[in-house]
Amino acid sequence: MYLDEVVKAQKRGESKGITSICSAHPWVLKAAMQKERPGALLIESTCNQVNQFGGYTGMKPADFVRYVRKIAEENNFPFENIILGGDHLGPNVWQNEPAESAMQKSAVMMRDYVQAGFAKIHLDCSMNLGDDPQGPLDVEVSARRAAQLAKVAENAIGAGNLLPRYVIGTEVPVPGGAQAHEDSVSVTNVEDVNQTIEITREAFYREGLQSAWERVIAVVVQPGVEFGDDFVLEYQPEKAKALSHFIEGQPVIYEAHSTDYQTRAALKNLVRDHFGILKVGPGLTFAFREAVFALAMMEDELFSKDVRSNIVQVLDDVMTAYPEYWKKYYFGSEHEQAFKRKYSLSDRARYYWLQPEMQRATACLMKNLGNKKLSYSLLSQFVGCENLNAAQVINWKIGRVLEDYWMACSDCAFESDLAFLILIVFHQWVSFPGRKMRVSASGGMYIVTKTR
Repeated sequence: MYLDEVVKAQKRGESKGITSICSAHPWVLKAAMQKERPGALLIESTCNQVNQFGGYTGMKPADFVRYVRKIAEENNFPFENIILGGDHLGPNVWQNEPAESAMQKSAVMMRDYVQAGFAKIHLDCSMNLGDDPQGPLDVEVSARRAAQLAKVAENAIGAGNLLPRYVIGTEVPVPGGAQAHEDSVSVTNVEDVNQTIEITREAFYREGLQSAWERVIAVVVQPGVEFGDDFVLEYQPEKAKALSHFIEGQPVIYEAHSTDYQTRAALKNLVRDHFGILKVGPGLTFAFREAVFALAMMEDELFSKDVRSNIVQVLDDVMTAYPEYWKKYYFGSEHEQAFKRKYSLSDRARYYWLQPEMQRATACLMKNLGNKKLSYSLLSQFVGCENLNAAQVINWKIGRVLEDYWMACSDCAFESDLAFLILIVFHQWVSFPGRKMRVSASGGMYIVTKTR
């Protein structure tokens, strides 16, 4: 499995990683399948998105597998090159219930994930449950619950299933970003990481899971990155030096959550410092939302109001009618909340694109703009590129985010775009001797054209 290759490469001192795409959005998955990448494609669903009750996507684990397979078939992408992961698998969805019922439901979810073919399992039992004592959850309780779920996973492995690779860790950032503005976050200290690894290993062994422990590939820690409505805390390598040095003596690597909106350089530094699994979700759907809004502005210039999709207004109407996915996260005056519904980096709008009203509005927008290349003037004004149709605008926007991650995760990622350009030109010159090349730039991308 490619995850094992990443771990082995890291232990050889190579700066190699893998991007974890934490999104069920069809346009995000389509863009990921259409773009070149190093290694396998890792797609993860969370316990909130997908569980035995359907989650907010309405999909159970087996449904999600079929959903991803269908998108892969439509885009001629080999399904066998996809690794499916379950993120935050544990009692998070049922944390207000007593421990017994919450863990029973978590066990059913875990079984369903593994039987459906998910091969990367993040064991997350870091949260207090309904009848737990107040205060931080004891690490031994968290480890014991994680081991119990790992045992369920091991017992659920069927014929033809890959043996699961596990991710552990109790210092887990809030899924989807911080709920309040933060000026800094504390980097996990080495003593806590060491304790987590040792106590979780002991819990696995008590459950008779020695062989499963050999498949623990990563631990989640806080490297000092976070994002929220209106802020991004960029990775500062000097603050994570002790963490980076410590993991070099362990058989596992780190998994970094909440890396959305980090620069390519910051992502590359994370991979170099052994954060070999980079998770991204809201940053990708934010790019989709940017593209849709840009297309909507072009639509406004081309069509009368009675035939427009009016998708920006439809989105706000739907979010206002069904506020459960953003109300606890967006604060302030009515004007401030309306702004956040559109532009927050937390991108709670991502929960609404699969609503029937939004699907109809999106279909209308794409039908109106059609498959022809959009005019230079409108693309230049609203997107900053040229020679693209509406679908290509969306893929281009999402692809720019993915490119940062895949360049960071490749062990031949370059320090600068110029260095990358030099390599491309050299490769084309060697591969096609006697041909001239024209290099142009479009929307921040270099284009190398071979001519006679």
